[in-house]
Amino acid sequence: MKRLRGRVSVVMPAYNAAETIESSMRSVLDQRHADVELLVVDDGSRDGTQAIVERLASQDRRITAIQLPSNGGVSTARNTGIEAATGEYVAFLDSDDRWHPDKLKVQLAAMREAGVQVGYTAYQRVDPEGRVLSTVRPPASVRYAGMLKGNCIGNLTGLYARALGEVRFPRAGHEDYVFWLRVVRLAGQAICAQPDHPLAYYLVRSGSLSANKWRAARWQWRIYRDYEGIGVLPASWYFVNYAANAVMKRM
Repeated sequence: MKRLRGRVSVVMPAYNAAETIESSMRSVLDQRHADVELLVVDDGSRDGTQAIVERLASQDRRITAIQLPSNGGVSTARNTGIEAATGEYVAFLDSDDRWHPDKLKVQLAAMREAGVQVGYTAYQRVDPEGRVLSTVRPPASVRYAGMLKGNCIGNLTGLYARALGEVRFPRAGHEDYVFWLRVVRLAGQAICAQPDHPLAYYLVRSGSLSANKWRAARWQWRIYRDYEGIGVLPASWYFVNYAANAVMKRM
């Protein structure tokens, strides 16, 4: 197969992630699409996170270590990484999640074949022991109207071309959803590479923000009304679709 060109800037926010960050970083460095830069943004960690990042950075020049003076939150960390990125594409991976080695290679090939600027993949939700809780298989493609029914793009799977323009994460609940809504609106369409084959692994922790369903529901409603400016009736219709999709995602 012809080697695909195009540097991918991978933004990894980190906060007190000493237990998991090395595995997450190595899953980026071990990609079969090797033209990556890994921007690790330490968001004011108080454990050994920075020491691990610096050790790995001394071994692999593809790593850029960025240390924030204090904890500013995940949106600030991701935006800092985006601003430092030099690649043609940008992707995101949190410091406790992992990628399959073929993730970027397969994804870039699918995007280029389809002629689109945004891609995503299926992924598995796993517990801290590595047991698979569920597999999230998103639709083969999605447009903005489809994204309003629920976020088809797991943030750890999303990849977009920087040629789309400068997009940033807001300081809000479901900040990743707002981000990908804006990206898909700009691109017109996003596609899934190999919908039946998970290429990423999302760690589920008890008590995490994503596990608080009532809070998530409030955030979702606010996105429809405050960020997207959708009226009450259509927002209600989209919210019903969101709730149904959330249930299906965990089955």
